[in-house]
Amino acid sequence: MVKIRWTELSVNDLKSIRDYIAQDSVRYASITINRIYDRAQILSRQPLSGRIVPEFDDPKIKELIIGNYRLVYLIINEEYIEVLRIYNSARLLKKESLK
Repeated sequence: MVKIRWTELSVNDLKSIRDYIAQDSVRYASITINRIYDRAQILSRQPLSGRIVPEFDDPKIKELIIGNYRLVYLIINEEYIEVLRIYNSARLLKKESLK
């Protein structure tokens, strides 16, 4: 089973998403964050299940699509993956924004 590490940026992304959605609905904000987190847990059993991020064309940088969000992660090795960012799919994704 692969361990999932959440970067500080990805945790901040979750908080920003929650805060933004909560302006209209605290309940829906909670549902959305739980859905993203639950979907990310699939990676502990199936770390290769995401697709390669098309902007980067790097087989180690993959993403899961969760509704309107892209969960971008890095395969570090056979034991660890790192969630780099959670992006709204309408936003442009640049490699420098992963650091």
